[in-house]
Amino acid sequence: MTGFQRIAVLGSTGSVGESTLDVIARYPEQLRVYALSAYSRMDKLALQAAATGAEVVVVPDAAAAQRFRRAWAGTGPMPQLRVGAQALADTAADPGCTTVMAAIVGAAGLPAALAAAQAGKRVLLANKEALVAAGSLFMAAVRQSGAELLPIDSEHNAIFQCLPQGGHAGAPQRPAEGVRKLILTASGGPFRRMDLEDLHQVTPAQACAHPNWSMGRKISVDSATMVNKGLEVIEAHWLFAMPADRIEVVIHPQSVVHSMVEYEDGSVLAQLGQPDMRTPIAYGLGFPQRLRSGVSPLDFARLGRLDFEAPDLKRFPCLALSYAALRAGQAACITLNAANEVAVAAFLEGRLPYTWIARVIEAALEWQAGRPSVTLDSLGDVLSLDGQVRVFAGNLGLA
Repeated sequence: MTGFQRIAVLGSTGSVGESTLDVIARYPEQLRVYALSAYSRMDKLALQAAATGAEVVVVPDAAAAQRFRRAWAGTGPMPQLRVGAQALADTAADPGCTTVMAAIVGAAGLPAALAAAQAGKRVLLANKEALVAAGSLFMAAVRQSGAELLPIDSEHNAIFQCLPQGGHAGAPQRPAEGVRKLILTASGGPFRRMDLEDLHQVTPAQACAHPNWSMGRKISVDSATMVNKGLEVIEAHWLFAMPADRIEVVIHPQSVVHSMVEYEDGSVLAQLGQPDMRTPIAYGLGFPQRLRSGVSPLDFARLGRLDFEAPDLKRFPCLALSYAALRAGQAACITLNAANEVAVAAFLEGRLPYTWIARVIEAALEWQAGRPSVTLDSLGDVLSLDGQVRVFAGNLGLA
């Protein structure tokens, strides 16, 4: 483990945040919580802050701050309470922390993740939108500051473990030597075998019932549509400097092989493990050493078999749209992500059929492609386009 770490867990009440706190608690002499943040679950955030002794808590607005104060029942002094998006970014860059777990879902997590990278922190990146929407900015920040960038998504963490990274975590500018392609695995979600005609009737409850992973509602829907895997393809492009035609997706329903790296000599290295986020989190916290994560070992005899198949792009049109966006450039990737967030929110609220999520994304990509080119040289540029896409997608008759 690289020295004593003081950790800011951004998005601490989500599934990745909870798993992070579980791993941290196993190493009280080496890992300490410095800051926690949450958007809405103030009761849970208060319990976490009391249990971990967090020095700082960040909440989105004054109303959330008031709810946190009412929920506080800790025996010690209340943590310093910071409010708002700028406070979140400032906390990510705070000299008081060495490590930032960027686990806020969606584009809302981008400014804080970028601030951590610019400040040269060890960034444990579980927010894929930071790279989907601002990959060039983010990786440039990592290179300029000397930040350590460690991917926490199980697929990218698996690839990182299988690459010849030589104990270095940063921002490569070219593919690793000797690597032919990256192979991302996908479970296929809950609708891998459902009749295509029945997909139009899918409910939010069905879409959120992932067969292998315990995740939040938004990311569960993304897994069902496989837009999540498309975003991961874009993320892999930036993390590993790999072109789109050298990143492959295969469906692996058991979710035991988390991803693979194929080498020029024909070797394929794979990382295997239980579908439990504590494994990549422990790897990121301990790198280059390995920590106990609390995850049970695989029983290969009981497992019996591992299956793989190519994804059906008629069933998963969002995956094809994601590859198209990556090839079209950064503006298209921003559009893909923003339109998806709007469409998924509408679906979860019962305002949009499941199969229309892809239609909203496709319409937004067509709209963006027909507009004049835009500069994306700053976070403000990225967020401006993101906002424009959200307005367009929101006006597509979703209500």
